[in-house]
Amino acid sequence: MVAMAKRVKTFHIQFTDPSKTFYCGGEKVSGRVSVEVNEVTRVSAVKLLALGSAKVEYAKGKQRCRQAAEYLRHEEVLLLDEQPADTDGSVVLRPGNKYEYMFGFELPQQGQLVSSYKGKFGYVQYYVKAMMERPQQPTMECKKAFEVEEPLDVNTPDLLSPTGGSKEKKVTCMFIPDGQVSLNAKIDRRGFCEGEDICINAKFENTCSRIVVPKAAIIAKHTYQANGRTKVCRQKLSAVRGNHIISGMCDAWQGKTIRVPKIKPSMLGCNIIRVEYALTIYIHIPGSEKLILELPLVIGTAGLGSRSNSVSSQEGSVSSASQSWASLRMPSSPPSYCDISRDCRLDQPLTPLLDDFDGDDSPIFMNPPPTFQFPSPPAYTEAEEVNGNARMLPVC
Repeated sequence: MVAMAKRVKTFHIQFTDPSKTFYCGGEKVSGRVSVEVNEVTRVSAVKLLALGSAKVEYAKGKQRCRQAAEYLRHEEVLLLDEQPADTDGSVVLRPGNKYEYMFGFELPQQGQLVSSYKGKFGYVQYYVKAMMERPQQPTMECKKAFEVEEPLDVNTPDLLSPTGGSKEKKVTCMFIPDGQVSLNAKIDRRGFCEGEDICINAKFENTCSRIVVPKAAIIAKHTYQANGRTKVCRQKLSAVRGNHIISGMCDAWQGKTIRVPKIKPSMLGCNIIRVEYALTIYIHIPGSEKLILELPLVIGTAGLGSRSNSVSSQEGSVSSASQSWASLRMPSSPPSYCDISRDCRLDQPLTPLLDDFDGDDSPIFMNPPPTFQFPSPPAYTEAEEVNGNARMLPVC
């Protein structure tokens, strides 16, 4: 930032390493405040203030909810090297010279700061501000922001352990029982970094009369707290989907993957703002609410060895796919008609859904037109798995 005035030509802040993208707790922030003047100018003092704070603000009806938390405050008076000062500490700056006030301070240790953040209803920001005081003149200010990223290592026993769960839902039609749908899913770990693939093993069963669709998505949850109130925003980041499942059938994902997009790491240490992630595995049921299973995720910072460990973990999950699959008790039965022909009307393109609207991508009831004919089923040995998507099997 450059401040221009009649007497002052330039007044700005520059960090020692301008290419540094972010700082971590315990690191030193250093730089200089540069001043040039057009006329002889007396400066009483040049002060530096470093601040880091989180702020939340949003409207709740007619009430304005506001909350703030401070994580960094550093103040110091800057001095010129080899520049004589008067008894009151003031100095005289002359045209044609460039004056540099050096500064440097250490950030609080890791665990005492929170990462920089900018969201819809709040932010976490860090900056340094220089203030030049002049006799009988207004104080001049310039400010420069810097980013902080607190390391978050996902290579802990808790985040490296598998997680999963199961859900089921009874479906009704006009208050008449219409069977149920169920899902059972697991992933090999909870901690990931951007760019890594999450490997999903899941089983879906459909005994209702409708055609359902299994899907999965990575969800970001932003929580803002102010004045004792809480505001939550959810955002779908990426998604995948599976095959349609007709009545009386089941489907399975064996190592189906969804990639973690370029996102900020989880933010769990702030008192008023939290950023959390989850893998949501769900079944879209036409005419009814979705069946949803949510598995919490922790997105860590890159460069802590998590990428290589995650890759080896994923390779281990593929090699042990049969063992994990055994825990889901998948039946061993011949393939269904849906594996035979790619011209089948029930087989839709497997494009990701990146918004919350699922659309009418499957009918409520499985009543194909009379003219539609299924071809003859192949021998069991002819049905093969394609791209890690398991075939559709009869419900046990």
